[in-house]
Amino acid sequence: MNAIRKKRFWASCFCLMAIFFLLVTLQVVLELGKSEKTTAKTSISQNDAFRKEELEKYAHLFVKTPELHSDTERILHQDRYPILLWWSPLTGETGRLGQCGQDACFFTINKTYQHHPMTKAFLFYGTDFSIDSLPLPRKDDHDWALFHEESPKNNYKLFQRPTITLFNHTATFSRHSHLPLTTQYLESIEALKSLRYVVSLPQKNSLRKTLAPLVYVQSDCDPPSDRDTYVKELMAHIEVDSYGDCLHNRDLPEPLGNPASMDSDIFYKILAQYKFVLAFENAVCEDYITEKLWRPLKLGVVPVYYGSPSVEDWLPSNKSAILVAKFSHPKDLAEYIKALDKDDKEYEAYLEWKLKGDVSNQRLVAAITERTWGVQDIMKDNYIDAFECMVCSRIWENSQRQAKGLLPKRWNADESHLSCPKPQTFVFSAPNAESTALREMWIPSFEQSKREARALRQLVDRNRNFTAEEFWALVFRD
Repeated sequence: MNAIRKKRFWASCFCLMAIFFLLVTLQVVLELGKSEKTTAKTSISQNDAFRKEELEKYAHLFVKTPELHSDTERILHQDRYPILLWWSPLTGETGRLGQCGQDACFFTINKTYQHHPMTKAFLFYGTDFSIDSLPLPRKDDHDWALFHEESPKNNYKLFQRPTITLFNHTATFSRHSHLPLTTQYLESIEALKSLRYVVSLPQKNSLRKTLAPLVYVQSDCDPPSDRDTYVKELMAHIEVDSYGDCLHNRDLPEPLGNPASMDSDIFYKILAQYKFVLAFENAVCEDYITEKLWRPLKLGVVPVYYGSPSVEDWLPSNKSAILVAKFSHPKDLAEYIKALDKDDKEYEAYLEWKLKGDVSNQRLVAAITERTWGVQDIMKDNYIDAFECMVCSRIWENSQRQAKGLLPKRWNADESHLSCPKPQTFVFSAPNAESTALREMWIPSFEQSKREARALRQLVDRNRNFTAEEFWALVFRD
């Protein structure tokens, strides 16, 4: 009986202690909340003082967790972990503790953290990269990281050596990037092998009574690749059904008027009826490969491809696409397609890999299976999360090196991380003056981007803030 009484006594004590601890913790959180409201009206320096004071006073009460549920937790965590600041607000997150394996970093778009002692890296989204505001002066321990999966038409100066070499870490479409996004438009090898949308050759031959052998679907007209000029000339030598705004000659069903429907089953089934798809990228860059290539391959249609000069490195097999660059003139390409259209055996040779489910390109297989991110895959991080974690892990690696008395490791981008040649126009006959002017605007834009890149590098190396007037004065100085 005495033993039971003792157990009850100690149990009561532990309960009282637990209740007391919870009450103290609740009071701390309430007091912190009041302090936050007060300090929000004061200067940044006062905020910093508040963070330090409160961290020292209450940090032992909080358990480390990747999920931030309040502004109070956010303040505490930002002083414990490296801060990675999205200078181009791609994610829209005001504050998040992201877990990257054994490492964790505080991610934010709040630019008031620019001078915070724990800020270690600035993340930029290429399309929104602007000279109007850069995090200068740049400290020795401030890394710059670039995420840019888009076409060069969105920001040509990033593709020039003086600009791309400003960055320590990159995630771009180039295989040479620190985080290659070359396969960003391909979900999986299984998607390539799938026969879900495949239309049999006898059916396709029957459909040829009402459909052209080739289909073209583009609504972004006259891009840097000058694809519309080529296709227009091709149309003079072979029939092409063009559903988009560019060179339009055939209408899609009414429900497919919305651009979002381009990824619908109905649209896929329409494309799958064709023998060939004109798969022309909007720019010509090494490893810049989009859904233009992957979509017809998934549907069981032969892509007639123009774009990345290195595309053969990424095709599922040696005979799975027709490459425009191998033909000297659209007329020659048209004659080849006409011959395949009449020869079932030769045509089916381009689909043999698909029908057998044989993706023989080991580079492609390895790229898909080894990448740390996924496409439409809930079991993997998306590529933005993977980019953030790559930078976070590298920051922690250097922190650990310095703790051991070692020099920090330096990562640097080079021009192979984004590589696009000068745009070229196609000239097959006397060009229309108006369309030529539209097409050729990309060449002056490319040339000016060289001057902009040099001016930007000169100003950033000066390592102090500059105005737009200073930048443009340098661009047009000569």
